[in-house]
Amino acid sequence: MDLNRFLSIARGDEPADLLLRNGQIVNVFTGEIVAGDVAIADDTLVGVGPTYEAEKEIDLGGRYVCPGLIDAHVHVESSMVAPAQFARAVVPRGTTTVVTDPHEIANVAGSDGVRYMLIASEGLPLTVLVNLPSSVPATDMATAGAELDAVDLKALADLPRIAGLAEFMNVPGAVLGLPGALEKLRAFRDRVIDGHAPGTSGKWLQAYVGAGPGSDHECTTVDEMLEKLRLGMYVFIREATGAKNLRTLVPAVTPHNARRCGFATDDRHPSDLLDEGHIDYLIRLAVEEGLNPVAAIRMATLNVAEWFRLRDRGALAPGRRADVVVFSDLKDFRAEMVFSGGRLVARDGDLVGDWPEPSVDDADVRDAVRGSVRVDWEAIDLSVPAEGDQMRVIGIVPDQIVTQSLVMEPTVVGGEAVSDPERDLLKLAVIERHRATGNVGIGFVQGFGLQHGAIAGSVGHDAHNLIVAGCDDTSMWTAARAVADLQGGLVVVNGEKVLATVPLPIGGLMSDRPLEKVRQQMDAAVDAAKDLGASLHDPFMTLGFLALEVIPSLKLTDRGLVDVDAFEIVPLWVE
Repeated sequence: MDLNRFLSIARGDEPADLLLRNGQIVNVFTGEIVAGDVAIADDTLVGVGPTYEAEKEIDLGGRYVCPGLIDAHVHVESSMVAPAQFARAVVPRGTTTVVTDPHEIANVAGSDGVRYMLIASEGLPLTVLVNLPSSVPATDMATAGAELDAVDLKALADLPRIAGLAEFMNVPGAVLGLPGALEKLRAFRDRVIDGHAPGTSGKWLQAYVGAGPGSDHECTTVDEMLEKLRLGMYVFIREATGAKNLRTLVPAVTPHNARRCGFATDDRHPSDLLDEGHIDYLIRLAVEEGLNPVAAIRMATLNVAEWFRLRDRGALAPGRRADVVVFSDLKDFRAEMVFSGGRLVARDGDLVGDWPEPSVDDADVRDAVRGSVRVDWEAIDLSVPAEGDQMRVIGIVPDQIVTQSLVMEPTVVGGEAVSDPERDLLKLAVIERHRATGNVGIGFVQGFGLQHGAIAGSVGHDAHNLIVAGCDDTSMWTAARAVADLQGGLVVVNGEKVLATVPLPIGGLMSDRPLEKVRQQMDAAVDAAKDLGASLHDPFMTLGFLALEVIPSLKLTDRGLVDVDAFEIVPLWVE
């Protein structure tokens, strides 16, 4: 706001626009809870504590007041809705800022995908800051739809709402000093660089941290978390749909290290956003696990703001952005009023006022994120000739995106290795869908529980090729073709019958329908998969991460099985 007007109101010479009277202010600087008022003018906090005159007052009746919540790392695309619909899910929960890494849509549409996310999130009651995707593609062991090098990233770096460089997944590239990786790290040396180093420790971690990445959201054990904290990294504790790490890690948060910790949701599907929540849910879980409520709120606000150099938010203080949450119970954080930029935008979980739906008028950007499924079907062969007595199998770890690398005997019929639902052993295929190369990687996976049919989707982190797991080849073919017919989406089939679909026409990742409709479609798809025997909480989230070749231990891309620990493509058959 205008500085002269701010000073006049802060001095008490003229009234504020709004006074939140009689609140209990959560001071994230000192850890105190102080009785007082909060004065707002335009989009700015002008006074915190003293009573001001104001054009309008709201008596809080002793309820708590805290800064708007900040998600340290999220892929909006994983909500399967466009940014405006994502905002409708999270803002009523108290989230007013997210730092998103649009590498999902960037792996499909490159720079135009990044521009799409910026345009589609303009003017929302949710501030969407963009960390530029550092790993498009994640590695050369998968075929993505685009490639972003250091020059491409620098060309985007000065656009509005760019925070820095997103999760640097190419750990070997950073540690070994490979040219492409070093160019990106050097280009963003003076900006925030987020890390992504699951399981990295020892001297490799020393080198990685020294190369520039200063945060990590991939910790799965206390020892890993503490090692990274001791080297000066910020650790963002993740609770996603497919990766649930909070209960394991929160006991490691102490009064001495809590200021280096925050929260991240990473990837959450619509049902979890609507039923459990967003960052508010992580606060509740952390408090349930014994964390001090004020410390939890600080982790969801000031800590994240400081890491991302967001000096205009993250606390209730004069001159900061008026992102404010009102709630009643420190031990059961639930937003009752949410103010974004000084405007009441949600009350008791419902939206207040007009919420804009940004229009993507740039034809090049709009066209780049549509019609993204291109497959050379004549080149695709799903058969697996039996070539040995032992084969590598991806072992699913429930509630995690890491996998096991198993060795199992194949089930052989007519000279071919086939799915064996009785052993919970399914064939898995990743079909390249961006360039119609005909690439297909085939392997096997254990842990879905599926007894009949197949599930498939165009969400296959991070290259987002078409991925399908099934009990028989007919079902797998039907599922794969159904995804292509939708031009992106998730499907459940049995034989030649399609049982459920979730159309995702925006890059094969996001729907153009309202959040509630997508949630209904997802619920129907998950229910259909479970009717076929699937035993996981969300089999589609798990399916999508089986193609992510930077998360240990065994994954599958369109180019074959990847031993992530060795960082190389390996054969299906074990000698």
